[in-house]
Amino acid sequence: MTVSATHSTSPATASLSSALPREYVHKSAHSEVLLTGWRSVAPDEYVVTAQWPRAHSFYSPDAGHHDPLLLAESVRQAIPLLSHVAYEVPFGHRQIWDTFSYSVNPAALAVGSRPADIMLHIRCSGIARRGRRLARLTMHVTATRDGEFLSTAEAGFTNQPEAVYQRLRGGNGDLDQVTSRVIPLPPPMTPRRVCRDRFHDVVLSPTSSTHRAQLRADINHPILFDHPVDHAPGMLLLEAVRQAAYASAFPRRGVLTDMEMRFFRYAELNAPCWIETTALPDRTAAPDGRRLPVRVVARQNGEEVFTATAAITTMAPAPQRLFSAP
Repeated sequence: MTVSATHSTSPATASLSSALPREYVHKSAHSEVLLTGWRSVAPDEYVVTAQWPRAHSFYSPDAGHHDPLLLAESVRQAIPLLSHVAYEVPFGHRQIWDTFSYSVNPAALAVGSRPADIMLHIRCSGIARRGRRLARLTMHVTATRDGEFLSTAEAGFTNQPEAVYQRLRGGNGDLDQVTSRVIPLPPPMTPRRVCRDRFHDVVLSPTSSTHRAQLRADINHPILFDHPVDHAPGMLLLEAVRQAAYASAFPRRGVLTDMEMRFFRYAELNAPCWIETTALPDRTAAPDGRRLPVRVVARQNGEEVFTATAAITTMAPAPQRLFSAP
C-alpha cells in the first residue's frame, strides 16, 4: 500500500497544539484529517495526538462502539506525518506498507458525549537509510484514550522516491492509463451481511462460494479514494478484510478487535481481485464475549496480494461514556 503527497518543499515543524495540514497526512479533504499534533519525546520516539468524531460518514459507530478502523487510519496518517517531520522525507515520496497489525480494547471504543481524544505513543525501530534518504522503518504504537489503554498497533513500511516508485510500478504507474482501464464495478453484497448500512460502502461482491468474494474498488468513493491513485489503496484492503470477517461471522455481530496483515504486491484496478476466507478455531478466550477469527487471502492474476487474520469479538452494546466539562 502507498500513500503520497504532491508537494516538493521540505515540511515545517509542527507543535502538539497545532492543527495539522492535510498535506502532512496525505489527504485531500481537510475533514478527513484525524491527527491534531505531534512531539518528540526521545530519539525515535514520538507522541502523536488525534481526535475521532462521534460520527463519521464512512467509519461510523456500531452498537455504541467507535469503528476500530479509525485507529488504523490514525496510524496510517502517522506514517507520512512522521516521515516528513521527523525523518526529513520530502513531499512526493511514497510510503509503501509491508505489514500492519492492531489489537484493540473494545471497552475503550465506547462512543462518548464528545469526540474521542486519542494519544499514539510511537517507537520507531528497524530504521534503514540509503545515503541520507529514509528507506525503511517499523512503527510500534500504543494508543490511549483519556489515559485509558486503547490499543497496540504496528506498521512496517518502506519509503521510495517518485522515480523509484515509477520504476517499480512500470506501466501500472501511469494514472491516466490506469483510470482508463479500471474494471466495471461488480454488484455489492447485501450491506447487512458485511456490517454496512449502504450499498455504496460495500467493497465486496458475492460469488457462487460463500468463502470467496470479489473486491469492489469504487474509484469515486469519497473516503476510500480521497484522491486519485494507481492501485487499490491500503485502507480499502483493510476494509475488505473487515467486511470479509463480518461476512464469515454473519449473522453474528461484534467489534473487529484484531487484525494482522502482510502485503506482497499491489492490488491493481484493471483485473479482478479475489478475497478468500477460512474460519479459524478460537484459541484465545475473550473476557466479555466470543472471538470469531478468520484468515483472509487476496489473490489477483494467480498471485497473493496480501494475507491477513482478523477476529470479531461479540459484545453487548456499549454504554455511552460520559465526560465532565474541562
